[in-house]
Amino acid sequence: MDRRERITHTLQDSMSPLVLEVENESHGHNVPKGSETHFKVVIVAPAFEGKSAVARHKLVYAALAEELAKGLHALAITARTPSEWDAQPAANESPRCHGGEKK
Repeated sequence: MDRRERITHTLQDSMSPLVLEVENESHGHNVPKGSETHFKVVIVAPAFEGKSAVARHKLVYAALAEELAKGLHALAITARTPSEWDAQPAANESPRCHGGEKK
């Protein structure tokens, strides 16, 4: 199972999201070919109700603590409640990498 699959399974098991998209964005960064270090996660879950953006991100980071300890370097997170997703069903763009992006 690759890292994208592990991230997907972990977030599904821990948060029961209504929407979950996990994308490996490593290919657009200055990393070796085939890397699994930079990911984008779009997650819509009732667990985020009443929580700030920081608290939502902390929940995602806590769920992925093992992956972060094993080399997951960057995680772009869009974390919304179901009502927020209904109002704006699109993910945020990933931030630029300070370590260098491929041209």
